[in-house]
Amino acid sequence: MHLIDSHCHLNFDGLSSRLPEVFDNMKENDVKQALAISVSRQTFSEVLAIAEAHEHIFATVGIHPDEKDTPEFTVAELVEHAKHPKVVGIGETGLDYHWCQGDLGWQYQRFADHIEAANQSGLPLVIHTRDAAADTMRMLREHQAHAGVIHCFTENVEVAKAALDLGFYISFSGIVTFKNAADIQEAAKYVPQDRILVETDAPFLAPVPKRGKPNEPAYVRYTAEFVAKLRGDSVEHIAEITTENFYRLFNKVPKLA
Repeated sequence: MHLIDSHCHLNFDGLSSRLPEVFDNMKENDVKQALAISVSRQTFSEVLAIAEAHEHIFATVGIHPDEKDTPEFTVAELVEHAKHPKVVGIGETGLDYHWCQGDLGWQYQRFADHIEAANQSGLPLVIHTRDAAADTMRMLREHQAHAGVIHCFTENVEVAKAALDLGFYISFSGIVTFKNAADIQEAAKYVPQDRILVETDAPFLAPVPKRGKPNEPAYVRYTAEFVAKLRGDSVEHIAEITTENFYRLFNKVPKLA
């Protein structure tokens, strides 16, 4: 079996100091590769260094939408970083109305810049959207975003359909295993098998039965097992299709034999 954690934060506290153990745990759970996500200009070098040092880890470049007063990447800088062989996506980027209110012109501009960089570089977007689904979809449509994934999907089937209609993939985190996640579970059953991914968002959002503990890439197996049961499928098949989908979307990542 071959699983891929399509979204984790290996440079964050709780993971960065214990990477050998984290990687051993991945191996034990058939998690063969992982995508380490960039959230700021200041820490991009940390994310890239982890990817450069480990053959099975890849990186993105981008700035999370939550932080207003943080140094920006220009579009040209994002495009330049995207040329690195280990940088396979742009983001995470998007809109967040949960943590950010008021004049959000800075957030819209940052998102637009990331979409433009993705379009210029040909790399897929990694989208964060929270309490902002309609505007996220609108901006992706208006700026003609070419490809990407809605990471840590927390919306309903209607939003899933809108994202799918734009050609996007949808990734499910440990949240789908929570008891109060009925809408997300319905979406996990709805998404066609050629557009579904799994992730941890580690060190956050550990799935049942690890809920409340620090998350890590190995635990993507629990999410895959839960999604398989939801869909009346085998975990082996979910692993197979999510891995193929990951390679199709993040097509700079070399396939493992």
